[in-house]
Amino acid sequence: MAPNIGSQFLEGIIRAFGQAQEEQNGYALAETISPVPPKHDSGRLYAIYRSVNAYSVQNDLRYALNDPHLDKGEAAAWVEVYVAYWKAVGAILAAEEAQNVGDHDERGSNADWTRVYESWKEVLNAVRRGYQTSKFDAWTIPCLYITSKYLRVFAIKADDSARHKKDNNVSGAVFGDDMVDEEANNEKLEDAARQINSIFGLCLSDRAPLEDSRKYGVYYIASLLFKTYFRLNSISLSKNILRPIAVAAGDMPPLGVFPKSHQVTFNYYVGVVHFLDEDYQKAEEYLSKAYDQALASSTGNIQLILTYLIPIRLITNHKLPSSALLAQYPSLERLFAPVCKCIKRGDLAGFDAAIQAGEDEFVKRRILLTLERGRDICVRNVFRKVFLAGGFEPTKEGEAPSEPVRRVRIPIDEFTAGLRMAGEKDIDRDEVECFLANMIYKNHMKGYISRGHAMVVLNKKGAFPGTGV
Repeated sequence: MAPNIGSQFLEGIIRAFGQAQEEQNGYALAETISPVPPKHDSGRLYAIYRSVNAYSVQNDLRYALNDPHLDKGEAAAWVEVYVAYWKAVGAILAAEEAQNVGDHDERGSNADWTRVYESWKEVLNAVRRGYQTSKFDAWTIPCLYITSKYLRVFAIKADDSARHKKDNNVSGAVFGDDMVDEEANNEKLEDAARQINSIFGLCLSDRAPLEDSRKYGVYYIASLLFKTYFRLNSISLSKNILRPIAVAAGDMPPLGVFPKSHQVTFNYYVGVVHFLDEDYQKAEEYLSKAYDQALASSTGNIQLILTYLIPIRLITNHKLPSSALLAQYPSLERLFAPVCKCIKRGDLAGFDAAIQAGEDEFVKRRILLTLERGRDICVRNVFRKVFLAGGFEPTKEGEAPSEPVRRVRIPIDEFTAGLRMAGEKDIDRDEVECFLANMIYKNHMKGYISRGHAMVVLNKKGAFPGTGV
């Protein structure tokens, strides 16, 4: 007797599966194994799980997927995927129900997110085997996206849940979920990184012609790995992603043909990797690409990009973000405005206070050391103010008045006074000479120190490059 294929599980999922196969729509196919119900059907997971049972699910699916258009091996592989998915849905629902009870119970939650993670890993493995043994078509690669993405999500939940049970203190990420938690035990997330890395290899190593290649999944999976390594504070492992991509570049489609979202995310993470390596030129190149390509409506992504691009441009171009730009993003304004105002004013004491006040936030975003280098620009602006306050050379007696020329021979003591007014209270001439020598060496000012005359002799044209004087 044929199984009851009128159940909502088979009617809904299998109908969507068949339509996606017919249209070769990978994203529609991936939705059939999503662990999150659509907004228009919040009860979808309950309907799926309750429509069949553990004894009948495999036979029912095998019967429903007996499609003459599908190779038997491929059909069997999809049966394996959907059975694993059905089991994972059961684990997800059980965890969510326990979570909801725990939210109203002072004893806390008994949600078993570890079981969810292990169940979802079976879904990922079933999908992976489908590509390895049954040769799923390349248009189905969004299934790799969704299984890899949620493996990471459930790994984080499992690790957070384990810490909660251990010390009743769940740690959450700040300003995005790729921020590191130094004290966290990330057993499941580390395992997820290994699983996702295997998916990355599965895509990158495909030898099929480009028009039917899994290589089109490389940049999405690479970005997911970046995000995972960042949260694990294993950023050095990111170079293990970049190297094989560089080696395979000749056999890869150009980045420009990938979806814009893949390009933006990849450029962002590559830019941040270079930023942390203090290769600010390359970091600016990649982050500028990400910024230019990001959708104006993607304010969260733009803020993440600017979090690194603002300090980079401060160092490479001595440019501060405009008030109008910061006003669009209150969190960035709160983060950077105090520091930027002090740099612009040449307020060293205020700069140091602003860095100290925002230290925790700057450390979480990995930008503290770069922002601290902005102190050089603050010192440069102090010296520029001293130069401007020095006025103009007097016209010599008997000479006709001409265009005023600024005084370029300035006593070191005047720079000492300027630094003290800016907040460097306990400073002697030797230290001031070190400041001046550093400014000249770094091309923040043009000139030389005449120690014999205790003077700084500045260039008459462009004493302070980039400032107009």
